[in-house]
Amino acid sequence: MEKLYVIKIGGNIIDEAEKLNQFLQSFSSIKSPKILVHGGGKLATKLAKQLGVEQQMIDGRRITDAETLKIVTMVYAGSINKNIVAKLQSHHCNSIGLSGADGNCIVSHKRGSNSPLGVGGIDYGFVGDVDAVNSSLLKSLLDQNIAVVLAPITVDTNGQLLNTNADTIAQEAAKALSGLYDVELVYSFEKSGVLLDVNDETTVIATIDPSSYKKLKEEKKIFEGMIPKLDNAFAALQSGVTKVIIGKAEELDQLISGNSGTSIVQ
Repeated sequence: MEKLYVIKIGGNIIDEAEKLNQFLQSFSSIKSPKILVHGGGKLATKLAKQLGVEQQMIDGRRITDAETLKIVTMVYAGSINKNIVAKLQSHHCNSIGLSGADGNCIVSHKRGSNSPLGVGGIDYGFVGDVDAVNSSLLKSLLDQNIAVVLAPITVDTNGQLLNTNADTIAQEAAKALSGLYDVELVYSFEKSGVLLDVNDETTVIATIDPSSYKKLKEEKKIFEGMIPKLDNAFAALQSGVTKVIIGKAEELDQLISGNSGTSIVQ
């Protein structure tokens, strides 16, 4: 099967114009079909402050009330998404930016909609958890050599927009397309990969499989914040994704060639 890269970038790249441009140049040079999933960065928080809309965060997660939903939709699906698409065009990479509502691309449900108290007693507001990805739409665009740029805004079956975690969107898109492509999922963040010592960038673990992961956890050699990412990586592998790569966005070329970052494999 043809290889497909699903690559997620976060605020550490989005918030820095020069880093973002360099990353997009590397992304543009990938010859295989490719999907870029982006987070929101600090722009939504900055705009909310300017508009006097108070922001509430719990365990690093944004509570999305009605006014905040308007802001994140403008910023994520508007300003950030279209800026990325425009930059990709300047690098001769034909691309299209989509939210979950476009072409019914990503359908979700309101988190905690089964319970009036939300999840764990917390009402996250207009936050969505993914139910379905329109893989046929994505494939039709990829088949035309169009790179797809996904914003972290989804839609429910009643037409309600929902703020959705970008890591989750990347994982669900990768899983949905794994029957059509040989999918490699790349999570890029501020570290060089999974580290044995969180304060030492030279301690990258090159490859992790289920048995070595179990051992690393038993020996408490992986710091707690990385465990959810790795659990999600193995869940993606079990759903058909070929490989998950974790590393720095600034090293995208090396991540894809296997010369940088951590590869999570079955």
